Amino acid sequence: MNKKLAAAVSGGAVLMLVLSGCGGDDSDKKADAWAKKVCDQWQPELKKVEAANAEIKRVATESSKPEEVQKTDSAAFATMSESYKTMGTALREAGVPPVKNGQATLDAAVKGFEETSKGYADLKTKMDALDAKDQTKFAEGLKELAGGLQEATKGGKDALAQLNAGGLDKAMNSQKGCQVTAPSPTPK
Repeated sequence: MNKKLAAAVSGGAVLMLVLSGCGGDDSDKKADAWAKKVCDQWQPELKKVEAANAEIKRVATESSKPEEVQKTDSAAFATMSESYKTMGTALREAGVPPVKNGQATLDAAVKGFEETSKGYADLKTKMDALDAKDQTKFAEGLKELAGGLQEATKGGKDALAQLNAGGLDKAMNSQKGCQVTAPSPTPK
């Protein structure tokens, strides 16, 4: 019953773990320095998101009781919400990236992470409101939550697209802090 949620989460939550692109080009030291500031702050948050995602998958595959699923998923959504908020703050604290339209790129990316943070907070509220004592209603609620994950992660995906479009993908990919081993997102 929770497998659909786990599959949706593994596709969405991992969006932060891999920026698209290849290795860095060392020609732009300013972009590298900016990316290092961001990625050093992101590293602990990426690990928290990865761990929360793993917990959701664990309870989904172990045929856990609804109460455990609810408790685990709620805690995971809270962690993800806080991590995306912290990642947006790290971007803002790093300052305007040294790329064309840097302020617009920064503003759009921060907004995207804030939207994803809010999306996960909303999912946590909805998860907490599910009736874990009624298995049928709980299963229906989980299906609804799985559908809401796409919307929750949209802001973060848009933020990454904004950073990549702004020309920061190479600089960020070359930073150890932005490199996390993660499973490939499941195809939609």
